Amino acid sequence: MSQAHHRLPRHLATVTLAALLAACATPPKPASTPVTEAKPQACVRTQACPTCPACPPPGATAPTPAPSPAPAPAQAPPAGQAGTMSMSTWTQLPGWAEDDLAAAWPAFRESCGTLSRRNDWKAVCALGARLPASPSTNQVKAFFEQHFTPWRSLNADGTDTGLVTGYYEPLIKGSRVRSAQSRWPIHAPPEDMLTIDLASVYPELKSLRLRGRLVGNKVVPYWTRAELDQRQELLAPRILLWADDPIDLFFLQVQGSGRVELPDGSRLRIGYADQNGHPYQSIGRWLVSQGELTLDKASMEGIRQWARDNPARLGELLNSNPSYVFFRELPASTSGPIGALGVPITEERSIAIDPAYIPLGAPVFLATTWPYSNRTLNRLVLAQDTGSAIKGPVRADYFWGFGAQAGTQAGKMRQNGRIWVLLPNGVKPANALDKG
Repeated sequence: MSQAHHRLPRHLATVTLAALLAACATPPKPASTPVTEAKPQACVRTQACPTCPACPPPGATAPTPAPSPAPAPAQAPPAGQAGTMSMSTWTQLPGWAEDDLAAAWPAFRESCGTLSRRNDWKAVCALGARLPASPSTNQVKAFFEQHFTPWRSLNADGTDTGLVTGYYEPLIKGSRVRSAQSRWPIHAPPEDMLTIDLASVYPELKSLRLRGRLVGNKVVPYWTRAELDQRQELLAPRILLWADDPIDLFFLQVQGSGRVELPDGSRLRIGYADQNGHPYQSIGRWLVSQGELTLDKASMEGIRQWARDNPARLGELLNSNPSYVFFRELPASTSGPIGALGVPITEERSIAIDPAYIPLGAPVFLATTWPYSNRTLNRLVLAQDTGSAIKGPVRADYFWGFGAQAGTQAGKMRQNGRIWVLLPNGVKPANALDKG
């Protein structure tokens, strides 16, 4: 589905700038949204969506959860001044020599499909193209050590530890036609929603997009989820599919993409197309604030059970989150879902990051641990996605892949982690951000 684009006169775009910034400024893509209601995602994931961590499985002891990241600044930082990075050496990357680096090579080649159009990346991507299609780990290791420099990403206070959550590509049941079983609409972007880019006027807002609608000669924030629920006629012409379960659909919105199984058993893929501009609010945290669930029960399954037990309050629960995600049907593919970089993301080798701090598309070395474990998870990954809940220089959302098992891992993941950004030799972090 294509979305209509509207260009407004500058005076209209600035009339209600303060209101729009307050209500409908969001990053380019909600991408990935983590899966624990400690993220605005599918377990209450990060959109992705952090919220409360999922409770550990019986008999398991969860490690101390990572501290919640500092709230994002009201305005996007000026280009080139987004974060602090410290030059490192390869020996400072924990587990670099032990990782199966070749497993990340296909994801790197996907990134180069976009990065090679940028001057700072053109040469190194061309060199990478000279390697075999399936290089050995030693070849990949030598390539990066010869042509890249690792930069450690730091918080504003100089610390290097942040939150790592997880997300995945879910599978839900649905239909192309409404029925007694399939009655929850999945919408394409509405025709009357405006997307306003003010970067040429206000460079500090380059990582934000404003969504609104015209009322007379003014632009006002677009409708919230609750308001859209009361105005279904506005979205009726934009229905793509009908979902069987409203909670499954909600978590699909948090994840940003997924697959739908139709009644005949065939499957199709849908992906993030746009969002109404309102910030994600965790429904898990809402249940906790209402005294309906304790923090340790506000997991994806805990939320599902509460919804089953309280069907009359389902609308109240979902509408506590003003954010609403719109989708588009994607071509059939065996690759992963398309991330914010515009390329397929790779199971366990792609992450969502904050592009104000980490160059979108860049290789990253991630040092963290497995969910509910102190077992190290140190891997070369690619920063190929973004998410509205992924904010800060040391913040990542790890893509676990497709299906229920990936969802289980993503739903449990809320770990401490560190990040090293790998940049072509001679490229400074500020310049990489300028061009990202």
